[in-house]
Amino acid sequence: MPVDIVVMKAVSEENERHAAAVRAQLDAHGVLAINMMSSPGSGKTALLEAAIGALRGELRIAVVEGDVFTALDAERIQRLGVPVVQLNTEGSCHLTAHMIEAVLPRLDLESVDLLAIENIGNLICPAAYVLGEHCRVGCLSVAEGSDKADKYPRLFSLSHLNVITKVDLVPHVDFDVKAVEEKLRQLNPEVPVLVTSVRTGEGIDAWCDWLRSQVASLRSA
Repeated sequence: MPVDIVVMKAVSEENERHAAAVRAQLDAHGVLAINMMSSPGSGKTALLEAAIGALRGELRIAVVEGDVFTALDAERIQRLGVPVVQLNTEGSCHLTAHMIEAVLPRLDLESVDLLAIENIGNLICPAAYVLGEHCRVGCLSVAEGSDKADKYPRLFSLSHLNVITKVDLVPHVDFDVKAVEEKLRQLNPEVPVLVTSVRTGEGIDAWCDWLRSQVASLRSA
């Protein structure tokens, strides 16, 4: 048992070292990085597409797309004309800071204001690994059910913003928006909760305003 504890500590310390290197590069170029985490299919890519469209000409956005095998989400982002790097884990359930550090040279950070990192769809593993990001965004779609914040509290309690997505589907699923909002606020009262739908546009202005505010905060620091 002591051996297992030492191994886990070593893994964590190694990740922290790479995360510090990532953060140093981002800060040196004045780039804000967000780490988007959720279960598969929650709508992270759609939120990014909406932000890219709304903030075009205002913020220069680049994306690192994490996936297990495919490049489908990266292809969606690429069609919008922004820099995107695909990062395939080939089985691993989360991104690591070492992976992010390895792909940063493929981006012209001098031409980026906001780097969005879309993590692997998973509500457990990504929460355990910092990537050098400035902010974490937890996403939860109404199609997943009202119990996910109760079952996977760590991810949502560590986030700097929590987003309920696909709210247009509420009439067709069993999801209590108010109860989930309350639960998310209980996990961390300081963290804002947004209710969104990329189909109807609900909450997208607030999502973009939050991104603007985070970039502005980094620039003024």
